Amino acid sequence: MKIWIVIITAVLLPQTLLAADHPATLQWSQRVELSTPVSGVIQVVNVEVGDLVKKGQVLLILDSTAYRAKVAGDQSQITRLKAEADEAKRNLDRVQELYERTVVATTELDQVRLHALKCQSMLAEAKARLRQNQKALDDTVLRAPFDAVVVLRQAEPGQSVVTGLQPQMLLTVAKSGEMIARMKLSSPQIDKLKTGQTVIVKISGRKYTGKIKTLGLEPINISDESVYLVDVVFSSTEILRAGAPASLQLP
Repeated sequence: MKIWIVIITAVLLPQTLLAADHPATLQWSQRVELSTPVSGVIQVVNVEVGDLVKKGQVLLILDSTAYRAKVAGDQSQITRLKAEADEAKRNLDRVQELYERTVVATTELDQVRLHALKCQSMLAEAKARLRQNQKALDDTVLRAPFDAVVVLRQAEPGQSVVTGLQPQMLLTVAKSGEMIARMKLSSPQIDKLKTGQTVIVKISGRKYTGKIKTLGLEPINISDESVYLVDVVFSSTEILRAGAPASLQLP
């Protein structure tokens, strides 16, 4: 009897473990295609595919000569217009005092007031142009939106970037330190799960602890069978590849 128990255990135990493992595919937890919102010629590309970058790190720089010239011109114009606006304000105060002493007519006061308002308006417009051109100058530098790994590079020094309705993708980055393992389950299987549950992710003999992030609501038809996508998010200090196989051990 003991011999039969040992044999049955040896046969059934691997099948039980295998039944708990479900095939999955690795996906990026966050993937973003990057471009510059302004046109120009690429001056420097600081990264290669596979590089790890920190949030705010400079990835790419366009030639900013024209944009810096516009900003300098705006700053010069603002200095001049501010001086004119200050002078117009002083003249308005003087004429207002004379008007109160009935030395000047209402029409003269109105003209001086109108000129002062026009000077203030021109100054405000110049400041708005400066903000716009300064933003364009800042946009010649492409920075990492978060801690990431560079997964695709389609930018080279000397390449022209033309903005339009369709952004020109230059670099693609994915969030570093975090991946998603995506599996497909039937309706009875997915009904037993809930978001936040702990799941073991197995990749090439290594194990990671993950949590169920999303449970699919719409079916995907595969060979006339409806299945649902389940995403498990997990952390990894190693650089993994999207599309690589994995397996998930459900709770």
